[in-house]
Amino acid sequence: MGIHKEGFTIIIFTLLIIIAINVSAHYIAPSNKFMQYFFYIITSLVFILIVQFFRNPDRSISPDESIIVAPADGKVVVIEEVEEPEFFKGKRKQVSIFMSPLNVHVNWYPISGKIKYFKYHPGSYLVAWHPKSSTLNERTTIVVENKNQKAVLIRQIAGAIARRIVCYSEEDKSIIQGEQLGFIKFGSRVDLFLPLDAEIKVELDQAVVGCKTAIASF
Repeated sequence: MGIHKEGFTIIIFTLLIIIAINVSAHYIAPSNKFMQYFFYIITSLVFILIVQFFRNPDRSISPDESIIVAPADGKVVVIEEVEEPEFFKGKRKQVSIFMSPLNVHVNWYPISGKIKYFKYHPGSYLVAWHPKSSTLNERTTIVVENKNQKAVLIRQIAGAIARRIVCYSEEDKSIIQGEQLGFIKFGSRVDLFLPLDAEIKVELDQAVVGCKTAIASF
């Protein structure tokens, strides 16, 4: 377990602010040990929370062409058949994973293949479980097609707290299942749009682990 590169700047900036706050508390009230220790405890807790947001676990896996793995840690909040208007322009099975602020925020590719489509959409910051968040919020859309011409759409969605999506995808780039596709700072949601003949392996409200939990099979 390490710290993700996306967190280095925020962690250093937070540490500098914490040092400034504690030095100021000591300078303003040098004899008030209660206030000093109060600030030490609160700022230490904040620092620990910030660091845990950016933990980067090792999720090395052996790619499996028949399985679609979870692209994120979190809880399954949607399983339904929907119309996907952006790329497929037809019906697909949707599986959505909600990432809380306590989850790992790294995102991974659920299958191996080539990136056929990538687009960043600026947008709003509705809460991640809002029904319209997948079409109105800031988001990225990535479509990966495997060697059997089976395509999966992955959508990173920002939420009310998560306001910074990082995505490493580029069209025509070949990727491997389990490779990091990006990061959503401070949690939010990842949607998968799967072929109608995909067999769903998870249930609503189930906790899933990125790269480890099988979401569906082809």
